[in-house]
Amino acid sequence: MPGDAGTEQTTTVIIGTGLSGLAVAAELCRHGVDSIVVDGLDILGASQPANTSSLQRCDAADSDTLRERNEILRHLRNYAASHSVDIRNTTRAVQLTMLEGSEQDTAPQWQVHTPTGILVADHIVLTRCAHSQLRRMLNDFGIAVGRNVAAAMRAIGIYLVGVGELITPSPKEVLRQAKTVGHAISAKVNPDSLRPSSGAFPATGGFAMLTC
Repeated sequence: MPGDAGTEQTTTVIIGTGLSGLAVAAELCRHGVDSIVVDGLDILGASQPANTSSLQRCDAADSDTLRERNEILRHLRNYAASHSVDIRNTTRAVQLTMLEGSEQDTAPQWQVHTPTGILVADHIVLTRCAHSQLRRMLNDFGIAVGRNVAAAMRAIGIYLVGVGELITPSPKEVLRQAKTVGHAISAKVNPDSLRPSSGAFPATGGFAMLTC
């Protein structure tokens, strides 16, 4: 059961401590947006359990892709450590709920329940789940779902990175998605001071050192 030891407020909670989660956290840090990164998500929606550990399809990657992924992960971990990004590898998200009393004309706030407390945030980034689970979660929250699940989720402050409909995205695609999501959240948090994107993550080629 989720814990009730305390409640913390942050701008963004990123669920997933792998490549996708670290890439988003680095991009948000570069834009000066606070985030907390936690592991996993055992329950999607308000009531029905969903073990997402078996939902992401992990296709066999060639050796070059694995080397690229490992190299990117190494840079991201070094970046997170040097910039004091709040990454909680031993804290697991066990439930996501909508905060009661949210204004109807604004995106709701979210509560990420963990074994030790609750994280309250305006934005949520999910990095490991199936589209069928996402549709069910939206239905649980009473939100109409059209054909574009990602667009429906963005409208309520939930973003997807590294979530492939059929296959796991490549490392370059994950970085591209992280950059897009980081920019979108930053634009909402600091609409007047968003810096032009200078390319923390290259679209192609080798991985460049991150700068904040």
